Amino acid sequence: MSEGNGKRALVDALKACGAVKFGDFTLASGKKSTYYVDIKKASTDPATLKVIAKEAARVINGLDIDFVGGVVLGGVPLATAVSLETELPLVLIRKSEKDYGTGGLFVGEFQKDSKILLLEDVTTSGGSVKDAIVAIRDAGGIVDRVITVVDRDSGAEKNLSDIGVKLVPLVRASDLI
Repeated sequence: MSEGNGKRALVDALKACGAVKFGDFTLASGKKSTYYVDIKKASTDPATLKVIAKEAARVINGLDIDFVGGVVLGGVPLATAVSLETELPLVLIRKSEKDYGTGGLFVGEFQKDSKILLLEDVTTSGGSVKDAIVAIRDAGGIVDRVITVVDRDSGAEKNLSDIGVKLVPLVRASDLI
């Protein structure tokens, strides 16, 4: 599937599963919006999740990556699907360290200097994924790229670029609305 066809298929799948909603919404960043992209709806629909995984795998193909990762909770189904599609090992990043069981901030083990590509559902300012990048870097991992299913074109690209991370949107909000 070519880049244009894959993107078109993803836009169509997101719309078909009802992930694009219109109304008055407050985003995780606190900003107000007249539309909302409910990627949880998309990532719990097997057909749409498969389209997302295939499109992300197309982007990843040929990159020097050791792991795909996702931030709990929204990034878990995305990273898992992409891990299955690419056969790259998976690492999940918790929002806070667990202090029971085996503990820790990560599910999955990576070594110092492992290259981890993060998957994000929707980016606005990039704040949620920045915390995960810092945690991975503090643990010795390398993150220089994030794939987001939808970028809202609201500053995430620049904010991540400022810390040396390239944001790769599979689609932009303007493709959906």
